[in-house]
Amino acid sequence: MQLRLVPNITQSQHLFSRKQIDTVLIDVEEDDLPFEEDILRNPYSVKCWLRYIEQKKSATSSVINVLYERALKELPGSYKLWYNYLKLRRNQLKGKCVVDPAYEDVNSAYERSLVFMHKMPRIWIDYCQLLMDQGKITRSRRTFDRALRSLPVTQHNRIWPLYLKFVRLYDLKETAVRVYRRHLMLQKETAEEYIEYLISIGWLDEAAIKLAEIINDETFVSKSGKSKHQLWNELCELIAKNPDKVTSLKIEPIIRQGLKRYSDQIGVLWNSLADYYIRGGHFERARDIYEEAIQTVITVRDFTQVFDAFSQFEKSMISAKMESMEESGATEEDDVELELRLARLEDLMDRRPLLLNSVLLRQNPHNVHEWHKRVKLYEGKPREIINTYTEAVQTVDPQLASGKPHTLWVEFAKFYENADQIDDSRVIFDKATKVPYKHVDDLASVWCEWAEMEIRQDNNEEALKLMQKATAPPPRKTAYHDETETVQNRVHKSLKVWSLYADLEESFGTFKSCKAVYDRIIDLRIATPQIIINYGMFLEESNYFEEAFKAYEKGIALFKWPNVYDIWNNYLAKFIQRYGGSKLERARDLFEQCLEDCPLKYAKSIYLLFAKLEEDHGLARHAMAVYDRATNGVLPEEQNEMFNIYIKKAAEIYGVTHTRSIYEKAIEVLNHEQSREMCLRFADLERKLGEIDRARAVYAHCSQTCDPRTTEKFWATWKEFEIKHGNEDTVREMLRIKRSVQATYNTQVNFMSAQMLVATGNKTETGEVNEMQKLEEKARQLAEESLRDQPQADKKLLFVRSSTTTEELGELTKTNNPEEIDIDEFESDDEAEIEGRTLRLSPLLAHLHNVKILRIP
Repeated sequence: MQLRLVPNITQSQHLFSRKQIDTVLIDVEEDDLPFEEDILRNPYSVKCWLRYIEQKKSATSSVINVLYERALKELPGSYKLWYNYLKLRRNQLKGKCVVDPAYEDVNSAYERSLVFMHKMPRIWIDYCQLLMDQGKITRSRRTFDRALRSLPVTQHNRIWPLYLKFVRLYDLKETAVRVYRRHLMLQKETAEEYIEYLISIGWLDEAAIKLAEIINDETFVSKSGKSKHQLWNELCELIAKNPDKVTSLKIEPIIRQGLKRYSDQIGVLWNSLADYYIRGGHFERARDIYEEAIQTVITVRDFTQVFDAFSQFEKSMISAKMESMEESGATEEDDVELELRLARLEDLMDRRPLLLNSVLLRQNPHNVHEWHKRVKLYEGKPREIINTYTEAVQTVDPQLASGKPHTLWVEFAKFYENADQIDDSRVIFDKATKVPYKHVDDLASVWCEWAEMEIRQDNNEEALKLMQKATAPPPRKTAYHDETETVQNRVHKSLKVWSLYADLEESFGTFKSCKAVYDRIIDLRIATPQIIINYGMFLEESNYFEEAFKAYEKGIALFKWPNVYDIWNNYLAKFIQRYGGSKLERARDLFEQCLEDCPLKYAKSIYLLFAKLEEDHGLARHAMAVYDRATNGVLPEEQNEMFNIYIKKAAEIYGVTHTRSIYEKAIEVLNHEQSREMCLRFADLERKLGEIDRARAVYAHCSQTCDPRTTEKFWATWKEFEIKHGNEDTVREMLRIKRSVQATYNTQVNFMSAQMLVATGNKTETGEVNEMQKLEEKARQLAEESLRDQPQADKKLLFVRSSTTTEELGELTKTNNPEEIDIDEFESDDEAEIEGRTLRLSPLLAHLHNVKILRIP
C-alpha cells in the first residue's frame, strides 16, 4: 500500500524554496507506517526522527533528504539533525564538479541552517571549507567574517587556523596581511608565523617592524622556543641583508643596543652591522665598523668571527678590484689602489697576534702571562715595550693578579739593565719594593732580583746593603702569616731573602757577619734542614768544627723526623770523620740519641753507620750487637738484607760457625719466601761443614711451609742433597714428609670447602647435598692435581757413602750398580709407609726379594 502525502507548509515555510515545496511528495511504504504514526504522535522527538531516518538509510538520497527536511521543519533548532543532514549532503557531492547545481543546493542548505546554528563553530567551519573547495574566494572571505561576527570571542580560535590557511592559498598579499593583523589583535603569540609569511611574500619592511615589536615586548613568549637573543640576531640579519627593502628602521641604533644587551655574543651583531654597510656600498664605513669591533670584543670566539669576516672582506675587495682591472684595463691609479688594499690585508694579518692578545687582556686585565706575551710581540720596538710595561704595572692589581705580578716589575727593570740604564733599573726596583703584593714571596723575589742585578754590576757592597735593608725588622712585631699586615712588614722573615743574604755573606762578607746571619735565621725559626747543613759546612770550611756540631745540634732541636734525617746523617758522618775513635763514647751517645725516635724507614743507614763505627774503632761484639738490633729495627722488607749483612760480617769476624744462631733467628723472623731461601743457605752451610744431620734437620724444618705444588725448587734441592749424602731410609723419610705436607695442604682445601658449606647453610636439604657433592668433587680434583704436580725423582738414584768431597761423589755416581733400587716405585706405591724404620713392600715389589740394598757402613 502506498500513500502520497503532502506536507503541511504553513509552518516554517521560509525554510524551503517554492520549487521544493511544490515537488515534495513522499512515497510511504507499508514498513514505514509505524514510523509515520510515531512521528505523528511525537513530531518534536529527535529520537523518533532519527529512528525513521535510520530505517530509511537504504533508500535513495532524495527520499532521505526529504525525510531530513520534514524533521528539520518540525525541529529547526536541532544541532544533531542539522549536522547529520549537512554531512550527508556533503557526502553526496563527492565525485561531482564544483559547477554542479548540487553544490549550490548544499550552500543553500548551509545558509538555511545558519539561521538557527549561527552559534555553532562546527557548522561555520564545514561551510567555509566547502566554499574553499568550490574556489569561491570572495564568498569564503565574507563567510569567515560572518562567522567571526556571529561566534563569541572565546571560539574564534577555532575559526582562525582555517581562515589563515585560506588567505595563504591565494596570492592576495594585501588581504592576507589585513587578516593577519586582525588575528594578531586576538593572539599575539602567532606573530612569528606572521613574520615568516611577510618574509615569504617579500614584505621585509613590515616583517622587520613586527620583529622589532615582539623583541621590545617583554611579555612576548616565542612558540618555537626562541630566545630574545635569537630574535635579535634574526632582525639584524634581516636588516643587514636587505638594506634596500627595509627602510622604516635604522640598523645601527638597533645593533648597538643589542651590543649593550647581549655582550657575551656580539660577534654576529658586529658582522651584521658591517654586512649592512657592505651591501649598501659603504665600504669605508664597513671597515670602520670592523676595526671598532676588533677593538671592543672581549671573547676569543667573537674576535675570531669578526676577524675572519674582516679578512674575507679585504680579500673580496682585492678580488673585485682585480676583476675590474682585467675588464676595463689597469691604470696607474688602479695599481696604487690595489697596492693599498694589499697593504691593508697584510697589515691586518700581521696585527692578528697583537689584536688577539688585546682581546685576552680586555677579558682579564690582571693576567700577567698575557702581558709578558704582549711584550714579546713588540720585540725590537723599545718604545712600545716601555709603554706596555708601564701600562701593565699600572693596570695589574696584585690582589687580583693571575700569575706572579712581581715578574712584570723585574722584567721591566731587566729591560733597562740590558739597555745599560742601571739608574732607571734601580728606580724600577725601588718602586717595585713598595707595591702591596698579595704574597710575601713576591716582594722577597723583588729584593733578591735587585741584589742579583747589583752583583752582575759588581756592586757587591750595594747588594749586601740591600739584603740588610730587606731583612731589617719593622718597628713593631708582626707574624709572618698574618695577612692583615702588609708584605713589607713581613718580608724580614722570608727564607728566600735570608738564604740569599747568607750566600752573599759567605761570598763577600766576613766570618763573623756570616755567622751572625745564620744565627739570626735560626733565632727567627725559619731555617730549613738545608740551611742547617749549609751553616755546618760553612763552619767546617772555616775550621770551626765544634761550632759546626753545635749548629747541627740546634738544627736537631728545631726539626722532627723525617725532616731531621739529613741533619743527623751529615752530623754523624762529619763527627766520625773528624774524631774517628777518639771520642767513641760521645759518638755512641749521638747514635743512641738518633735511634731513639728514628722511624723504621730511615733506621737502616743509621744502623749501618753505627756498626761501621764499631767495626773500625770499637769492639767486634758491639758491632754484632748493633747488627742484631738492626735486624729488628728496620722495615720488614729490609730485614732480609740486614740479616744477609749481619751473617756476612759475623762470618768475617767470628767465622761461619757463629752464623748458626743468626740463621735460626732469620728463619723465625722472615716471611715464608725469605725464610725458605735462608733455610737453603743454612742447610748448604751445614753440608759444607760436614754436618749432614743438621742440614737434614734444617730441610725437614723448612719443609713444613713448602707446598710441593708451588715450591718445586726446595724439594728438588733436598732430593739432590739426599742423593749425594743420604741413604734409603733418609730418602723414604723425605718422601714421607713430602706426602705429609701434601696431605696437610689438601686438608686445608677440604677445610675451605667445609667453610663454604657452612656459609650456604640456609639452603634446602637437596641444595646442600648438591653443593656438598660439587665441593667434594672439586677437592678430589685438587688432590689429584697435586699428586700429578709432585716432582718425580730421577730414574736411577745411587746411595753413596756420606762425603763432602765432590770428586768422590762424582766417581760414585758414574759407577753402574746392578743392584740399585728404583725409588720411584717406592714413592708411587700406595701401601709403602715408614713405621719405626720398617718397610712393608707391596705385592708389586715381591719379585725384588733378591735385591741387595747398598747401605752406608
